[in-house]
Amino acid sequence: MRILLAFSLLTLAAACGVDGPPQPPKATTAPGVSITGEARMGVTGSL
Repeated sequence: MRILLAFSLLTLAAACGVDGPPQPPKATTAPGVSITGEARMGVTGSL
């Protein structure tokens, strides 16, 4: 039971962003190469 509680608290802390605001990745692409895009997450629908 203690392991489950500890895992739950760790998961909750990670989901809340306790490690700080999001950081952009460091540029690791080769010269002349660009990566662009958009990501969306969510749930949509109607009742």
